[in-house]
Amino acid sequence: MMKMQDIVNWRIAGLLLAVLVIVGLPYAVTLSNARDTQQAVGLVIHSNAVKTLTYKIAYVVNDSEAASYRLLTGDSDELTQKRASRAIADVSGLLQQLRGMTRDDPDQQMLIGALSTSVNGRIILIRQALTRLHRKDRAGARQSLRDAFNLFKMNGQITAIVENEDNLLRTRQVIASRQAFDARTILAVTAIAQILLLTVILVMSERQVGRRRLAEIRENRAVHRSQLILHTLREPIGLFDEDLRCLLANEAFAELYGLDVQQRLQPLAKLGEGAWNDSVLLQRLRDVLLRDRELWDYEMTQRTADGSDRRVVINARRLKLREADTPTLLLTVSDITARALVEQRINELNRQLEGKVTKISDVNRELEAFSYSVSHDLRAPLRHIAGFARKLDQHMGGQRDDKSAHYIEVISSSAQRMALLIDDLLVFSRLGRGALRLQAVDMQSLAEEARAEVESAIQDADRRVRWKLAPLPMVIGDENMLRTVWQNLLGNAAKYTSKCKVAHIEVSVQQDQRGDYEFSVTDNGAGFDMQYADKLFGVFQRLHRASEFEGNGIGLANVRRIVTRHGGRVWAEGKLGEGASFHFSLPATDLAGAQTRDFA
Repeated sequence: MMKMQDIVNWRIAGLLLAVLVIVGLPYAVTLSNARDTQQAVGLVIHSNAVKTLTYKIAYVVNDSEAASYRLLTGDSDELTQKRASRAIADVSGLLQQLRGMTRDDPDQQMLIGALSTSVNGRIILIRQALTRLHRKDRAGARQSLRDAFNLFKMNGQITAIVENEDNLLRTRQVIASRQAFDARTILAVTAIAQILLLTVILVMSERQVGRRRLAEIRENRAVHRSQLILHTLREPIGLFDEDLRCLLANEAFAELYGLDVQQRLQPLAKLGEGAWNDSVLLQRLRDVLLRDRELWDYEMTQRTADGSDRRVVINARRLKLREADTPTLLLTVSDITARALVEQRINELNRQLEGKVTKISDVNRELEAFSYSVSHDLRAPLRHIAGFARKLDQHMGGQRDDKSAHYIEVISSSAQRMALLIDDLLVFSRLGRGALRLQAVDMQSLAEEARAEVESAIQDADRRVRWKLAPLPMVIGDENMLRTVWQNLLGNAAKYTSKCKVAHIEVSVQQDQRGDYEFSVTDNGAGFDMQYADKLFGVFQRLHRASEFEGNGIGLANVRRIVTRHGGRVWAEGKLGEGASFHFSLPATDLAGAQTRDFA
């Protein structure tokens, strides 16, 4: 009777599948047709929008020219002036919008490029006409408007863009017609397939009876193989009923807890040397049975059948057997004694390491506080030296000779240099003590800002500097500190190329194997000897005389401290007389990778 019921169930399932196919496939095809129709309507709307925007560009330009002519005739009301300036203000954005709408069409992009050239030429001449009109040069303004009309023809380009969009729309309509034909063909094929599917279901339902008998035989064999595998596993596994009595256990479980595999229904609490006499664990296992709460990675120490204490991890979940009405508990045990000992040793080493790190941090803080205190306390005696040198100079007045004047000048200049060194040392100290204000930082903007500052500081009008800034990514960091990095690196590049006829400074970026960003600043300046490269980033370290290149030798030390606090590193490459490359790396983040525009 049960087998007959199974056969009926299979036939019902087959009929349900046939109904699903009969209903589902036409629905899917209809849905696809609706989607294609919607897409076709969207393409028509898009084409009309492109043409409308094209005509709008032509209208705005022509309207501005017309308004400009009205200004020539003396009609200078506010509305006419706004119309005359409208093309200058709006056309650039309209052209950019038109390019964005036709980004997927190379032909349109080419036509729009030609239109942009003509429109921009007209706008330039309109602006020139307005300027001349403002200067009361009506003849010059009229000539500029004539030149705009004669030199920059755009009607043909407008027509070409519109015709190209019409041709594209006709092509899309042909494709849509072809898709509609294909959809009708698919519906016909679907109908035939539905008939064949119904036939197959009827035939397969008859064959299913025989296959089920064969499946039962295979299932019995699979159960036997599963039992063999269960007993072969070295991980202890047991199956327990709702009263936590053993129904089945593999040999590993029996060996670990001294279980007699021939004796059935042994209580879990009596297994082993009291290994399971833990009230909390037993309550958790009952919760798994009653409330279907899975137990994962429950660690405890157990006394096993051999009398040894073992650290184990217990996992349990509820199973529902087909032949039983009540739930059963599947219990697995993993021996992690060796791993627990290793983890204990690792934790001990970590505590020792944390203590050492704390000591090192304390020493660093003390050193930074000492340098700050020393730098701060040196200011008062230094001001006294500079002040009394100045008073001595005033006191001597006309009685001083050249040697006295030289001595006083040396004292004053040395005090001034000492003050600069103290200021730099204080800045260096603050970089190590201040908290990082992390945010998204646009490295492109910082590099361009630093380049502008460097260029404004160049006093030699004949000096030529050629910059090449690659697109730079966004990073996460302290914006003010990273701005200092770029100011120092680009400032050094400009300083050490001051003796070049044409200075070349290049900024680039790449990603290493770990995905971190590596920024580089390369120049063709004085360079350095690589055997002294380790001194470059030290405090007050210089590889060139102050008479050759000014500076205190603190900038690169600041760069290294900032980059190190951001989790990166710095290094340099160079050759004496042939330039240098300074590199620093920063960890890449989720925000990194968004590049800004190119800079030439």
